[in-house]
Amino acid sequence: MIHASKRIVGGSGLAAVLVKRAPVLELDWDTRSKSRFSATDSTGREIGVVLPRGTALRGGDVLVAEDGTLLRIVASAQPVMQVRHCTEHGSPFDLLRAAYHLGNRHVPLELQAGLLQFEPDPVLADMLRRQHLVVTETRAAFEPEGGAYGEGAGHGHHHGHAHAEPPAGKPVAIPVHVHGPGCGHDHGHDHPHGHGHDHGHGHSH
Repeated sequence: MIHASKRIVGGSGLAAVLVKRAPVLELDWDTRSKSRFSATDSTGREIGVVLPRGTALRGGDVLVAEDGTLLRIVASAQPVMQVRHCTEHGSPFDLLRAAYHLGNRHVPLELQAGLLQFEPDPVLADMLRRQHLVVTETRAAFEPEGGAYGEGAGHGHHHGHAHAEPPAGKPVAIPVHVHGPGCGHDHGHDHPHGHGHDHGHGHSH
């Protein structure tokens, strides 16, 4: 068995051609979220992975084996549930609410522009369907958000950009929306119902 204990996040700094030629370790999320495991690479070698506790591997990461060879990590397709908003009865905001409820349950959750992904859980699927969300089961690569795993805000994409910090001593302007008399929100909710607010959400199930 060959051991690998060095991780290069997103293959950063490596020549693309070297990464492309490297043997592949194709792993599901359950395995990638462990800091110690063994797996077989695409050339049939048995690899013993030993990483610092709390490390989660992401698709695109590269491991350096003890003999100096590189190993490219690929997120394998696995059973997942995908959640989308109901285009007939709901709105994209429903997806935001679903992410909040799933996050409260500490469910490993992948956020994409138009959908959420999590590992199969029939109880959660029923809960989401009762909220008029569309839940489907499929197989796909699973890259949940990293915040809950001590990985900081790493979400698998590794854009490599540095978030600009405001200069020391300078106040940061935060835009505040003040609801004044002319803001049009009409907080008394006594507006005529002919302009699509429909606070009952209009579900005709």
